[in-house]
Amino acid sequence: MALRTMDWTFLTEAARDPRTTGAVAPSGKALARALTDPVRTWAQGPLTVLEAGAGTGAVTRALIPQLHPGSSLDVVEANPRFADRLRRLVDTHPHLAGKPERVRVHRSYVEDLPGEQRYDVIVSGLPLTNFTPDGVEAIMARYLELLHPGGTLTYFAYLGTRSARTLLSSRAQTRRHRAVEEVMASYQRRYATGRWSVWANLPPARVWQLRKPCRAGREERGEPHAVTGTGR
Repeated sequence: MALRTMDWTFLTEAARDPRTTGAVAPSGKALARALTDPVRTWAQGPLTVLEAGAGTGAVTRALIPQLHPGSSLDVVEANPRFADRLRRLVDTHPHLAGKPERVRVHRSYVEDLPGEQRYDVIVSGLPLTNFTPDGVEAIMARYLELLHPGGTLTYFAYLGTRSARTLLSSRAQTRRHRAVEEVMASYQRRYATGRWSVWANLPPARVWQLRKPCRAGREERGEPHAVTGTGR
């Protein structure tokens, strides 16, 4: 199957900056649907949503039609070429005609996102296995800081990456990847409400759903549908 123009953009940017581009193709529809599940199934009204590491907008396109009336979406992308593409997407998306202010694109790292905005749902497309363990810890801590109590984070990791890195990478890179997995496992043990595999993606991926605990004595803002098991 020939790569589309946008896929070539991913290849170019992956070679240019592997920190911000951890894939060679945009997320497929099945993966985008899994990542946006909390937005689609949230039981209550307007939501504040953050998408981090949006790339060329494959998940953004899935998110925008699912936004409840009154909801807002902040899209964070550090790559300047991707950020420009995302702004054009927002300016021309038919669901945003007459109300483009519902979606804001920030050219920034999520760790540096300014302001006091807090979110009901965060969707992460960041290539966490490309970061150092300390970098991943900083990103995850920032996600938890940005979430409302009871809010949900979804993120994904490609299946089989440990085996591939063991075969193709240096020992130092293999150790770094294993240490990142250990950081993520600690968050999964504490906060995970569900995980599932998405086989209809290239490459196949596993999606995790984490939930920030509610403060004692405070009413929850709402509870998204918790996905359990690995059967998707």
